[in-house]
Amino acid sequence: MLGSRIAIVGVGQVGAAAAYAIILGSIATELLLVDDNVSLRDGQVCDLSDVAYSCNSRTRVRAASHHEAGQCDIIVITAGSRHTIGQTNLEYAYRNISIVKTIVDAMTPFKSDAVLLVVSNPVDLLTSLALQLSKLPPSQVLGSGTYLDSMRIRGMLADKIGVAAKSIDLFVLGVQGESQVTAWSAATIGGVPINESLSKEDVINRSDLSNECKHRSQSIVRAKGATPFGIGSVVSSICCAIIQDKGTVHPISHFQPTLGCCFSLPVVLGKKGVTRKVQMPLSFEEDAQITDSATALKAMIDQVNNSN
Repeated sequence: MLGSRIAIVGVGQVGAAAAYAIILGSIATELLLVDDNVSLRDGQVCDLSDVAYSCNSRTRVRAASHHEAGQCDIIVITAGSRHTIGQTNLEYAYRNISIVKTIVDAMTPFKSDAVLLVVSNPVDLLTSLALQLSKLPPSQVLGSGTYLDSMRIRGMLADKIGVAAKSIDLFVLGVQGESQVTAWSAATIGGVPINESLSKEDVINRSDLSNECKHRSQSIVRAKGATPFGIGSVVSSICCAIIQDKGTVHPISHFQPTLGCCFSLPVVLGKKGVTRKVQMPLSFEEDAQITDSATALKAMIDQVNNSN
């Protein structure tokens, strides 16, 4: 952790929640906050500094420029517009594409070993474009992807069957959103395949659980405008794995050369970002669903590139 620095670009609800979690965990020596809204940024710096003081965190918080952010060990992009009523998915995507392009351009050139973590939505599309724009190696450009969905469905399953969530290995993979895929075929409980470990009393409707997991973020956003705490904790966990070179496995969005875009599959995370990919045995149907959604994503990326 010695001398480690994390920057968060965009300090609204999600950025502030991520910063709060990072401070509580003392994950970095210094946390830099960046936002075009200088008043908001400075207010968050003061408020979050109080958190650092009160919990005796080793993380110190300060305001910074985009250029300074680009020289940090990890740069987290949470900036983006909200999906407003009446706005099409395409309009929403293009608005956030413009925002992320502006941010990446302002931070370039990056420190050569910097890890760029995209949280803004649509996360896989923006991660793919950030990789193109940043000129960083593919292993150093990541998206939060389906990490939160994977943690969520493990918790939902744990509540239903009375098993601790940490004893369940179950991943949500692919392009985050409507086409994401729950990898039930590879799920285990305590290392035992799920089909062998569940009793008749533990019968669950897997499709219903997957759909509930998929749409829970939408219901939270309808109720309170954003999902800051869940994604904030995920960002903190990813940053911790990188800064501390943990070598732990996480389902995050990263570049898939065979399909030419970024989406979520399990990887090992360390100081240099993705240190190794994990081959997960999926069913034919799961693999086909992931490929179909990635193909559609690549078509969207090509459309964006051709429009510029």
